[in-house]
This record gives sequence, structure tokens and C-alpha cells, in this order.
Amino acid sequence: MNTVVIAVAITGSVPRKKDNPALPITPSEQIESTHQAFEAGATLAHIHVRNDDESPSSDPERFAVVQAGIVKHCPGMIVQFSTGGRGRDPGARGSALYLKPDMASLSTGSVNFPTIVYENHTVLVTDLATKMRDNGIRPEIEIFDLSHLHGARRLVEAGLMDDHPHVQFVMGVQNAMPAEEHLLDLMLGELRRVLPKATWTAAGIGRFQAPVMEWALKRGADAVRTGLEDNIRIAKDRLAASNAELVQQAAETIARHGRRVASVTEAREQLGLRAAGTGATSACP
Repeated sequence: MNTVVIAVAITGSVPRKKDNPALPITPSEQIESTHQAFEAGATLAHIHVRNDDESPSSDPERFAVVQAGIVKHCPGMIVQFSTGGRGRDPGARGSALYLKPDMASLSTGSVNFPTIVYENHTVLVTDLATKMRDNGIRPEIEIFDLSHLHGARRLVEAGLMDDHPHVQFVMGVQNAMPAEEHLLDLMLGELRRVLPKATWTAAGIGRFQAPVMEWALKRGADAVRTGLEDNIRIAKDRLAASNAELVQQAAETIARHGRRVASVTEAREQLGLRAAGTGATSACP
């Protein structure tokens, strides 16, 4: 497909304002930063929320405020909640899913991170997938390891999601999947074997953001991901001024590959979502 969805991960759970003052922490900062990124071409916002002390939060009220602000100021933009586990109580990771965002991230297996084990027990994965299905939320499957693709396939076989989820390969997290181009080919080959109808993207962490984006676009990815969650710099010697600046850089990369940034309508169609305001997914099991 010629069009490419730009996903912007605006905050994450790791960076702090001391790392980059542009990082949006409060709900109002997050709404403004997302609006700027939307104006620059992003059509999917990946949302983590933070407490006032910048620690990761699962507070549904904060998710609700950010969601409402994006819906108001970024018409049609896809809202994707994180159910990621760094710094969050596992039992609270799905606490905001009743708000029915368009999408939510879902990790289907555990993996080593630099200082912790990112634990995704099968019971937790099943619980999160069930809540997503019951609330009409399309999952974005976060792949940190080859076995996670097979975990996603088991969810399809169990009737917990349809057979064309959106899949994201995460590359460059220390101790997890390295950012090496041949590994993306390996992962894509297995994706096409076990989930042939899936849409896909790849995220590079830190200095790997730009090369992974290039590799994904060369291979026809449906989307690219950028944002301050993954990378706080626009260049080796300069911090990014905003999420919007990173989105602008992604749009330029897409154009260089002879492709076009997807509109909100195209993004929703491409990822199997209904038009804004009519419900989340267009095809649940």
C-alpha cells in the first residue's frame, strides 16, 4: 500500500523531563503535544500517562482526560492506550480499557529489559486480550521475540482477536531483540506464515529509530513509529524540540521512499478501524 500511517508515542514510561524538557507529562501537555504531532502528520497516538512525579500511572481518569482532548482537538486521530508493564501494577494495566480507545498495545510474552524482566504471564495476556475483545478495541501486538508471534496466533485460535491484528516489531531494547536488519526479515517471514493477514510496523529504540524506520519502509510496512517515548533526539548532538519535530522527520523519510503519509480516514481503513465516532474495530471475532 502506498500510504503509511505515522504513529507517535508521545511519552512512554522511561524518559523524564531532565532527559528532554519537551517530554509531555501532564494530561494538558500530552494533549497539546499530540495536537502538534497531528498537525505534522501523525494519525495514531500511543498513550502512556504519568503521575505528577513523572512515574508511570494506570489512572483511568488521566487516560480519559487525554483521550477526550485528542478526540476534541485531533479529529479522527486513532487513540491507542498502552497496557505496557514498566512501573505499573500488572492488575491495573487494563484498568482504562473500559474507555474503549480505538486500539491498545498488547505484549504476548515476557522478555528481558535492561534492569527488569518485562513479565507478561499468559493469564495476564489472556485477561487483557479478553477486555480488548469485549470493548471492541483493536490490539497492536508488541513483538520483542519470535515466540511472541506464536503467542499472538494462539489468541486468534482462542477467539480473542481476529486474524488480522496490527503487529509491531520492537528492535533495539537492550537484552531483547537487537536492531539488526536481517532479524526484521526473519520476523517478517514468520509473521507472513502464522498471521498472513496482519498489518505491521517496526519501532527502533533510541539511535535505532531512524534505521529501523528505513528498513520497515523498504519492506512495505503499513506504518512507522516515532516519538519521544522511543527517542529523545532529532540528531546525535541535538534533542528533539517536540514530538511534532520527530513526526516531521518521519514524514520526510516516507516521502523519500516514494510513499505518502496516510490521512486519518486512510489510517483507519488501513488498520481495520471504523470511522471516528462509530465504534472501534470493523472486524471482531
